[in-house]
Amino acid sequence: MREACRVTATILDEVEAVIRPGISTEEINTFVHRRTAEMGAIPSPLNYKGFPKSVCVSPNDVICHGIPAPFVILKEGDIVNVDVTSFKNGFHGDSSRMFFVGGEDACSQEARDLVHTTREALMLAIREVRPGKRIGDIGAAIQEFIKGTKRGYGIVREYTGHGLGREFHEAPQVVHVGKRGTGDLIRPGMTFTIEPMINVGSPKTALSKVDGWTVRTADGQLSAQWEHTVLVTESGHEVMTASPKGLF
Repeated sequence: MREACRVTATILDEVEAVIRPGISTEEINTFVHRRTAEMGAIPSPLNYKGFPKSVCVSPNDVICHGIPAPFVILKEGDIVNVDVTSFKNGFHGDSSRMFFVGGEDACSQEARDLVHTTREALMLAIREVRPGKRIGDIGAAIQEFIKGTKRGYGIVREYTGHGLGREFHEAPQVVHVGKRGTGDLIRPGMTFTIEPMINVGSPKTALSKVDGWTVRTADGQLSAQWEHTVLVTESGHEVMTASPKGLF
């Protein structure tokens, strides 16, 4: 499983150089598919429950599950989430990152604040992971932090983190809000994702009636997401999808 996670993290390290103004999300899909194959893995999203592409690419108000397409062109000032899952040697590795199109300085202060705050929420949540804690502690850490920013951000409820290993999605479900001391007991050997999706405004979502996959913010405002796969160790945790280059 570490090998599958390494493939995913390596691709996310490399894709940053591909993302630029004028690129289509289909070109990102082509890059991810090629690099996954070159590293001896299979893109987990491809044909998963009918998903037609090898990666999810979600710009601006798209919360998750954005389908790459040649007509979706990234422009300077956009923010975009790239969600990569690789399957190798019978195991999956899942991670996503946010990118500033044209560089961070090209993006609005609102976008920069959202992206950085969401990343910090994920890292605080990961610190909760150790034997004896509860899954609810993870969501509680995110909820407490986001509320404490007093920015009025909404935390998406409908789409969550999840266990993974031999299957793309397994138990437990990792909700990004919660009450401390509730939920499944966290035990050594568990592997799951934490992937908070934070909206500038309302937490409400809208699922596309056209493709049945793309999830947008109901109010059209920006959304950000960061994701890692985490292993529970005997004494704490290991971030399995940590960047080989130390980027995330």
